[in-house]
Amino acid sequence: MNLTEKTATTGTMAAQRPEVVDEDLANLDPVEFARREKALLRKIDYRLMPCLLGMIVLNYLDRNALPNARIQGIEKDIGLVGDQYNTAISVLFAGYIALQIPSNLLLTRVRPSIYLPVCMAVWGVVSACTALVQNFNGLVVARFFLGFMEAPYFPGALFLLSSWYTRKELATRTAVLYTGSLLSSGFGGLVGAGVEYGLHGKRGLESWRWLFIIEGTVTVAFALSCIFVLPDFPSTTKWLSQEERNLAAYRLREGSGAQDEERGSLLTGVWMAVTDYKVWLLALIVITKTSAAAVTSFIPTLVATFGYNKVDSLLLTAPPYVFAAICAMSISISSDRRTERCGHLVVPLTFGMVGYIIAAATTALAPRYFSLFLMLGGVYGGFNVGLAWVSSTLPRPMEKRAAALGFVNMVGNFAQIYSPYLYKKSSKPRYLPAMIANTVFVFASISIALFLRYCLVRENKKLEAIETEQTIAETPEKEALSHEEIVLQGAGGVLVLNPGFSDAFGGKEATSNPNYKSYGLHLPYIWCRSSARSPEGIAPLGLATSGSPVTSLLAKTGMRASRE
Repeated sequence: MNLTEKTATTGTMAAQRPEVVDEDLANLDPVEFARREKALLRKIDYRLMPCLLGMIVLNYLDRNALPNARIQGIEKDIGLVGDQYNTAISVLFAGYIALQIPSNLLLTRVRPSIYLPVCMAVWGVVSACTALVQNFNGLVVARFFLGFMEAPYFPGALFLLSSWYTRKELATRTAVLYTGSLLSSGFGGLVGAGVEYGLHGKRGLESWRWLFIIEGTVTVAFALSCIFVLPDFPSTTKWLSQEERNLAAYRLREGSGAQDEERGSLLTGVWMAVTDYKVWLLALIVITKTSAAAVTSFIPTLVATFGYNKVDSLLLTAPPYVFAAICAMSISISSDRRTERCGHLVVPLTFGMVGYIIAAATTALAPRYFSLFLMLGGVYGGFNVGLAWVSSTLPRPMEKRAAALGFVNMVGNFAQIYSPYLYKKSSKPRYLPAMIANTVFVFASISIALFLRYCLVRENKKLEAIETEQTIAETPEKEALSHEEIVLQGAGGVLVLNPGFSDAFGGKEATSNPNYKSYGLHLPYIWCRSSARSPEGIAPLGLATSGSPVTSLLAKTGMRASRE
């Protein structure tokens, strides 16, 4: 009877009893299992990834419309002065941070296929309404609520990915998301150039107003379509068969040793996250990286210092983002294939640090433009690897993972509140304070990542040592209980090894025979309890000489002499 027939026979019971499903799937032919797993992954990839990718593209288009609108003249049109533009950039993240953790915890209790698209539709409306602002106060209100409604998406997307994909698959899928954000930032410059060229002054509206209207409207339309496509969790996605849902849950249990749908307390999940030192180290890595990555809100501003017109300046913002997207995808694929995180984070960051140093050291056009490639390729090349590191380091329980992802993303985005003020108009064209600060931020991120790796290696060694001790202590008893009675006649008498090993010897001679006591060869699969008939018995885990009756027994029965 194949797995399909078994599933049909057991009905919903198999879904309720993971151990039954696990046994069926574990006993499945490896080739057949790989075929089913590949088919399931393809099905999930085709439904989940296009939705999340489209969402993040529009997320960053709406968020980064303001930097492009700056080149199109929004500062002059609504009368922004001094650091008011920087404040408008910063205030978005005040709203963004407020909803990170509550939203991700709520996501464990609601349907992602409804919750995330609805939030997206609302932020699309807010983005489109930004076209109506007439002054600084209106812009600040619009930006705050845009950030507030965008907050559920990114940590929620990371959480949803970690609910479907195993550790070795996460970095690549996370990279697809971040590649989308980078391409969106580059594509935003192209959209801005097209709007500037074709719509400026149409129906009496400035080009930047058209930019907000177009991008916000597209966001709402896409959000509504995602309601019908985006999956929920493995156990609740209706367009998967019961067999596919079982397989999806089994993959996660095998990868982490726990079932993702097992519910725990939300407050306990938060407490587990905030009291885990690894979460704080990961948050520090992200906040230092994000501090340096805030340069993305000023890429159009930096390019504008090159002296080109509005359209050309917007077009020049695209290539560095395309390069960064290629780096992010390549690095993440390598990270998944090698199942390594730290090195794939540290090496790109080192190149990013070089980019900031170049930008601080010269005002020449070619080196400064080249530095943009190093900045974005370096900082964003390994950015998603750091986020995947969170999920792979803290896989279960799901409440802890959700809280950790929300917490790390929330802490990281605090950087977006203060970092815009590093780019003061008075420091252009080099923006020296910002470039020096970014160099320090990247160096700090590298240092913390290396320290976290050291901590994880040390922790893993401790866990391996404990696991080895437990295996040595438990395995012999399991082996003893699994064998039929075996009788061996040797020089010192008759040795009886029965299923319980509670009575190991068949006669007086055996009790006093030195061959059954502690000599040379370690035999971890021989175990016995002492009894009235043999108070000395065989030493636990047994030891014997190479010529002893016990060794002969191993040779005759084919039992292994050691785990190594």
